[in-house]
Amino acid sequence: MLSFVVFDADGVDTAHFPPRHAYLVGPDEVPMQGEISFDPGLVECEKTVRETAGLAVQFQVGRPEGPGVPPMPNGLGLLTVHTCLLPDREQPYLLTIELARHRIMFFLNKMEDWGLFDLPPDNPVMQQFELARSQFTQALVAQRAKGDEDGEPRFGFSPSADKIANNALSLAITAGEGLALLNADRQLKQRLSGKGYSDAVAHLSRLTPEVPPPGAPVLVPGAGHVVLSGPPQIGCAVSPGLFGEPLHRAVAASCDFVTMPMRWVDLEPNEGKYNFATTDRWIEWAVRTARLPVVGGPLIDFRPQAVPEWLFIWENDYETLRDLVFEHVQAVVTRYRRTVSRWTVASGLHVNTNFKISFEQIMDLTRMCVLLTKKLHPAGKIQLEVAQPWGEYHAHNRRSIPPYLYAEAAVTAGLSIDAIALRLQMGHAEPGFATRDMMSLSAILDKFAALEKPIVVSAIGVPSATITPTPFRPRAGAEAEDPYEPGYWRQPWSEQAQADWLTQAVSICCSKPYVHSVCWQELADPPAGATVPEMPSGGLVTATGAPKASLTRLIQLRSMIKEGKSPLSLTGAR
Repeated sequence: MLSFVVFDADGVDTAHFPPRHAYLVGPDEVPMQGEISFDPGLVECEKTVRETAGLAVQFQVGRPEGPGVPPMPNGLGLLTVHTCLLPDREQPYLLTIELARHRIMFFLNKMEDWGLFDLPPDNPVMQQFELARSQFTQALVAQRAKGDEDGEPRFGFSPSADKIANNALSLAITAGEGLALLNADRQLKQRLSGKGYSDAVAHLSRLTPEVPPPGAPVLVPGAGHVVLSGPPQIGCAVSPGLFGEPLHRAVAASCDFVTMPMRWVDLEPNEGKYNFATTDRWIEWAVRTARLPVVGGPLIDFRPQAVPEWLFIWENDYETLRDLVFEHVQAVVTRYRRTVSRWTVASGLHVNTNFKISFEQIMDLTRMCVLLTKKLHPAGKIQLEVAQPWGEYHAHNRRSIPPYLYAEAAVTAGLSIDAIALRLQMGHAEPGFATRDMMSLSAILDKFAALEKPIVVSAIGVPSATITPTPFRPRAGAEAEDPYEPGYWRQPWSEQAQADWLTQAVSICCSKPYVHSVCWQELADPPAGATVPEMPSGGLVTATGAPKASLTRLIQLRSMIKEGKSPLSLTGAR
């Protein structure tokens, strides 16, 4: 068993620490099943297997303190972080020390992965990291202090050690985000200048006589990812129910392509009766008027907001469900194969929370969707979408597939997939939308790039306002009166917070040499009372048609990328 001591902000034993978003992680950060409970001052974790495990949990990361550390009045946010893998023991661990230990290790690992060991000691990022390491050492020394000034120990741990470790954690996350931005700035310069791609081609030509066609993705042996030519493409998803001149202007100013969600519930609300009108008008505008490429899909998405009610009649009859999926994919691809250049064939089948199907059935549906789409539209590009890429759902759903394992299985099966698509959405009170820091975002992209396929960020976004869900949706381990807390980054969500998050997150995505394109999750907020397909206030335009700060920022970001400049300067992030 694993257990962790927690203190409150005043350094005393806390009686209220609901471990929301808490789950166990095993080797390779794969979530694992287990029971997590809370007694006053103690988080207890009961594993179902004998493997070593760590604890992932939502944590209030405070304001880092130390010389040279920039002021952050609101702290770093309410973020999901986790510990290293830890052996079982009867004596509990101090949670803050273990969270800080993992962050320091995480920083060193990514420094090696990104080849940034040559940073000078006077670099602000290295100064923050060394301060974090120093604070961590002090916390290790202080954790057994027994002096009166340290307060009442809890399970032998000193409250002062908790405070020092808290600061070490804050400093390590600050340094990690700085490292991720330094790496992004360096990679952006190489990518936008074309040097990264030309170097990859030259290196490959020295290893093999086979030279890829001009502009084709390059896979250098040992690199661990492909390298793409040209700058990344910037796009936005447009819900078919919203249409008008203000939205057209927003798309034309900010997008290189348009993603047309093709939710089954919109296209076939009643069985056998298709309604293509709203989708047709957006695609016609994009192709004929705006001259923008169109990405279609996901064709199959079993999230509750994407499937029609009548489909649930067949949830326990897989053969009929499969036939209906076949007919639906065939109808949609046949209709739009002359106008859609890229298809997202399936999304989130691995999460498996709505339709309970087996691993074999999930892979069968995936294979069928890929093969059928390729047969109907041979020239179209095909991408497979991975939802909730950190995979916390797998800790609570035994029938699900961890996200990386699902993508790896599809690639290993030899399916004709041109790219792996990732949904990177945060800050919304739904499962899988917990907020994480920028270094974690950068690392998850690197993880999936190891599949040696181009990566598409098919839906990225956060809200522009904090919205409490109704009804409340408590998580396992949270007290019943507590809402499912999505967390926040740097400050509670607002239009300015959304714009600042967009700048850093999209810039990091665009810097990766293997990222083909980045798509914001939604163009406009839905009007009051309308169905919310993604997240409330998650658009670039308000429900009344007014542009948000995030739209202005996306326009600036796209313009700077086209000019070959790093957009990280938009928030002084470098």
